[in-house]
Amino acid sequence: MRWKYTVGDILSQNQVIIDKLDLNGHQRKHLSQLSKCHTDACGGIRIDCKSCGHKHYIYHSCRNRHCPSCQGSKRDQWIARQQKYLLDVPYYHVVFTMPHLLNPLCLHAPKIMYNLLFASSWETLQVFAKDKKYLNAQTGMTSVLHTWSQNIGLHPHLHCIVPGGGVSPSGKWKYTRSKGKYLFPGKALKKVYKGIFLKKLKELNETGVIELPYDLKEKLYKVNWVVYAKRPFGKPQFVIEYLGRYTHKIAISNYRLLDTKGQSIVFKYKDYRDGANQKIMSLSTTEFIRRFAMHILPHKFVRIRHYGILSFVARKELIPKLQLKQNYKPIVQSNEKYQFELVCPKCKSDEIIITTFSYLKSRGP
Repeated sequence: MRWKYTVGDILSQNQVIIDKLDLNGHQRKHLSQLSKCHTDACGGIRIDCKSCGHKHYIYHSCRNRHCPSCQGSKRDQWIARQQKYLLDVPYYHVVFTMPHLLNPLCLHAPKIMYNLLFASSWETLQVFAKDKKYLNAQTGMTSVLHTWSQNIGLHPHLHCIVPGGGVSPSGKWKYTRSKGKYLFPGKALKKVYKGIFLKKLKELNETGVIELPYDLKEKLYKVNWVVYAKRPFGKPQFVIEYLGRYTHKIAISNYRLLDTKGQSIVFKYKDYRDGANQKIMSLSTTEFIRRFAMHILPHKFVRIRHYGILSFVARKELIPKLQLKQNYKPIVQSNEKYQFELVCPKCKSDEIIITTFSYLKSRGP
């Protein structure tokens, strides 16, 4: 589906503004790729109809992971791959956030800070999983990094799927308290996560990896750190489909764009401080592009990660054994909806000649 307004169009029509912004070469490279999405610069195919003589062009996507026009098929392919590793156990959606006081550090050293967020979140879950009081078993986590808020501001946080239990030392599945009806105590999760994160942050400061303002540490101890776990899903097959909503999202989707004419960009967003009501926001074109560029991830940064029993290494052998013990066979859906037949768009004839033409050298893999 081709939306009326797209991020790619905004970027391609405002190159003068991009040139004036204080962006690094990595950001400019990605913005350039997005601006060429579904244009002749990406190459494509030409359909020549033998019946009516009509010529039709279909241009390739840029395949950039920050492009809102390229994520739909990638999301569904990812879901299809992950479904075979599901277990017949409760799963929880857990969200780890960072205080906004850390936003300047995220802009200055994004790779370091985002890796710190991943490491602190996983270590927090391990503390509770290893504790005999709560689980005393090996658990797992699949996590996805988001760096934005609904208004495209900077708001780094992790969306995590965590099984309601783990593998005991004897190799059997062990549920969390009350048969997995809840994960771990919320207040305790916040306290432990805050302590682990600040300890790691202090170590980075002491080793000279990052430089903390002298009063930042004290402020971070005083502010509220948000961690919350939603209730378990009804059935295992809903888990990956739910997480799929988050895996290939970008800062803003094309469907949210309402107007891109003139000096401003108008889009809709959900205001979670006001009951998630939908509202309208208008930003200058310069500010819109600046905010969007903030969410371009560092080079080769992995934003979807698997840990513990859900890691790539462990799940190849461990997950099939657990599924066998549970007598559970996951429902794996095919991805056939992305297979289509080429015909002439004018007369619908299939008597056509297909000609391919040049590709953009920097097109994503």
